[in-house]
Amino acid sequence: MATVEDVERLAQACCNWGRWGPEDELGTLNFVTPETVRAAKEEIRTGEVFSLAIGFGPSGPQHGRDGRFNPIHLMRATGTDVAAGYQAADSGGYADDVVIMPLQCATQWDGLGHIFHRGRMWNGYGVETIGSGGARRLAITAFRDRLVGRGVLVDVAGFRGVECLLPGEAIRAEELEAVLAAEGVRLRRGDFLLVRTGQLDFCLEHGWGDFAGGDAPGLALDTAPWLYAKEVAAVATDTWGAEVRPNEVPDMRQPWHHVVIPYIGLVVGEIWRLGPLAEAARRDGRYTCFLAAPALPIEGAVGSPVNPLAVR
Repeated sequence: MATVEDVERLAQACCNWGRWGPEDELGTLNFVTPETVRAAKEEIRTGEVFSLAIGFGPSGPQHGRDGRFNPIHLMRATGTDVAAGYQAADSGGYADDVVIMPLQCATQWDGLGHIFHRGRMWNGYGVETIGSGGARRLAITAFRDRLVGRGVLVDVAGFRGVECLLPGEAIRAEELEAVLAAEGVRLRRGDFLLVRTGQLDFCLEHGWGDFAGGDAPGLALDTAPWLYAKEVAAVATDTWGAEVRPNEVPDMRQPWHHVVIPYIGLVVGEIWRLGPLAEAARRDGRYTCFLAAPALPIEGAVGSPVNPLAVR
């Protein structure tokens, strides 16, 4: 069982603060360059496009834990308004709508202002820079032109030969290496790592249960130094919180997050639908793709919904 002291040691060993200067707000997205983007286009061979998002609406996984709820979609103007005479039919009429939602309730990116540790955030910024008006530092808007490159699917469920990993099952660094070797993929600096446990696919078929905020398979603490050394641009998973739950540190909520986001500066995606992409990868043995997953440039936000597109 890991301890809080283990987390502190990992944080210091994996700290990228100052690596890209004292004003940096991109973290590991600095590894995304024109060169990595140009190289990623070579992964497009068949032209197949896969959306890696779940639906944004009442079919989502949220049930109110931590104040998160599924998107609420409201119609502001409709065709029935025209039919009922509330809009002038001779003008043609129109439909218009509104969405109310927590930004991290479905397929999403965590921004670098999402997690605090000992009063600090990524690159040493103080937590006081994020207030009720939003983030003055580390807002998701910094990412508007960086979330594109080579996606690498690490199909852990497929490697184990199971439908899905069980809650509490940890994925360790040595297993990530083994899956990549079995897939014949060598990681490059600036890659986007897509880790599939199968949990989301299972829940889409059998019901969400306590998927949102509950126990889950996921990345172990020992993957933090591995990710630091591999210099990936971002990691996304098909679970609600990326790391294994129950937490490896009894006295700390989401300890992996406390290392990788504020210290490594790693951008993390959660609730990504990776099953259809995995099926295609198993058919032809290609586990890489061109990935385009831009965050919405919501001013002051520390997270963003996303519809990631994997192009093969």
